Amino acid sequence: MNALTDIARALAAGSSDSIPSSLFGLPDQSPHERVLLAADPVTGLKAILAVHSTARGPAFGGCRFWSYDNELAALNDALRLSQGMSLKNALANLPFGGGKAVIIKPAGDFDRPALFAAFGRAVQSLDGAYITAEDVGTTTADMLGMTAHTQYVSGIPREGAFGGDPSPKTAYGVFVSIDEGVKRVLGRESLQGVRVALQGLGAVGWHLAEYLHRAGAQLVVADVNADKVARAQAKLGAQAVGIGEILAAEVDVVAPCALGAVLNAQSIPALKAKLIAGAANNQLATAADGDALQARGITYLPDYLVNAGGIISVAREFRNEGEETAVMNEVAQIRGRVAELLDRIKTSGQTPAREADAWARSLLVKPA
Repeated sequence: MNALTDIARALAAGSSDSIPSSLFGLPDQSPHERVLLAADPVTGLKAILAVHSTARGPAFGGCRFWSYDNELAALNDALRLSQGMSLKNALANLPFGGGKAVIIKPAGDFDRPALFAAFGRAVQSLDGAYITAEDVGTTTADMLGMTAHTQYVSGIPREGAFGGDPSPKTAYGVFVSIDEGVKRVLGRESLQGVRVALQGLGAVGWHLAEYLHRAGAQLVVADVNADKVARAQAKLGAQAVGIGEILAAEVDVVAPCALGAVLNAQSIPALKAKLIAGAANNQLATAADGDALQARGITYLPDYLVNAGGIISVAREFRNEGEETAVMNEVAQIRGRVAELLDRIKTSGQTPAREADAWARSLLVKPA
């Protein structure tokens, strides 16, 4: 059964779980320009390449490699992630539109280099409409291997030149966002003694934990990998809690740094933090969940605003404009956009999520 057959049967049965209301996009969002389903039976590749918008330039966004419950879930993830990239790239003032790819992880053994080679050929078939890079489950080695099959890839270590793993840049953008949010929302002059719950200690989560630790924050952490948690306890003095307890921890700030949709009708009533800012994409399960956070007096800094450091890094690398200090300075400008958003909501009366969405959509035009 393929993704389109899945959708047809689910719609006929009246089910709506994880099903886009249209094959062309998500509810209340502009239609996607192009969605490519790419399969290669030899390598086991099943990939969805979603181009949401090229209004500002070629669509740019990473590739997620994940085990999905079904093909519908993979399609829904690709659509949500790619429209988020349109908003992210617009707010970051990058000359790129939004796109994303997901690869459904094959069951059993598979040849990873061959699979990513096939994915590289799928990217190349879009003739530059979509540029890919790392995301959850993919590595710099995967990107490097793809260069033999496509020129539209970034996030690659380069001898004597800027490039490679963007996760430290993503983490730094989240860090400055938390720092600004703590000042503006919590009224604290520094992060010294501020309690931060980190959900997820992957590549970005770990770098963020290090930044926060150096700034004097007290860390509460959870991850499915017990070794990562133990490392955070030993090296960063972190307090460990279960993965089912981290969002409701007694903290000032929650930083979701794993997968999306963690802020939902089940988790929001239990939150004790007053500020949420993290690296995970699509943290809100629905737009209404942003309203529910506001109703509880919790300030949510939208993920696509605060986690743009990685795309800034790979975009500058792709354009051969990268230099470490300059890129870090550009990522640091996320702080100013967080401040502007907090100023905007005072005037508009909107929630941060809805205000950021409107702000980003106003920028979905070709840069001057």
